[in-house]
Formats: sequence, C-alpha cells, structure tokens
Amino acid sequence: MTMYILDTDICGFVQSFHPIVMQHLNSLPPDTPVVTTVITVGEDLSGWLPDCRRAQDGASRIRAYGHISQGLAFYLRRRCLPFDAAAATVFDKLKAQHPHIGKHDLSIAAIALSVGAVVVTRNVRDFQRIPDLIIEDWTI
Repeated sequence: MTMYILDTDICGFVQSFHPIVMQHLNSLPPDTPVVTTVITVGEDLSGWLPDCRRAQDGASRIRAYGHISQGLAFYLRRRCLPFDAAAATVFDKLKAQHPHIGKHDLSIAAIALSVGAVVVTRNVRDFQRIPDLIIEDWTI
C-alpha cells in the first residue's frame, strides 16, 4: 500500500481544512498511511516560536500559543517519520548530486525515498529535482 508523506505546506492546508486538499485526503482508502516527518514538525515549530516571542499583548500571545496548541494536537494524531540512519544515507547521496533544493526539503525527500513513500507537496518545482522521488500536488 502506498504511504503518503505530507510536507509542511500540505500539513498547513490539512490543518486549515483546504477543500481541495481535504478532497484528496478523504478519497483515500481508510487504511492508507498518511504521515508526515520530524522535519515538518521542526519547520512548523521554528515558525511558531518566534511569533510567541514577538507577541506584544495578550491577544497576540493567545493567537501565537494557540497555533502551537493546535499544531501539537495535529501532530499527535499523525505518525511522524524520523530522520534516521537510512534517511541520512540517502540525504548524503542526494546532497552529493547538488540538486539545488533546501536542506529541509532534501531531508523530507530522503525520508520518503528511504521508506518508499510519495511526497505530497505543492512545491513541485524543487521536489521534482530529486531522482526517483514520487510527488503529488493535492492543491490542484
């Protein structure tokens, strides 16, 4: 059975119930593995934490920490694949090929290739540079 890895943008779309993304997600058989990665969790946290530090008033802090609470609840319901030794080996091989994409995306691609999964992303331009990586854009 195909495993789908949601990248950071797609996780955001799922959290906001984007209708087209949700249509794709809901059309999968119920036992289809739909996961994300520790890379995505890290990317989201690195975006949420500065908002918390910059919050100037109570209302801003409520919103900022609310994003963290909602995000944590989302990620606790979803399996998050690790960046393990198999992914690290693939990452080093990909990096040596100079695919000119960011290290986070390269890490997600390495995890996907190491487990034979499809990456769900709207960042087709960068991910298509990775040989043998299967990608789908659920925003169209």
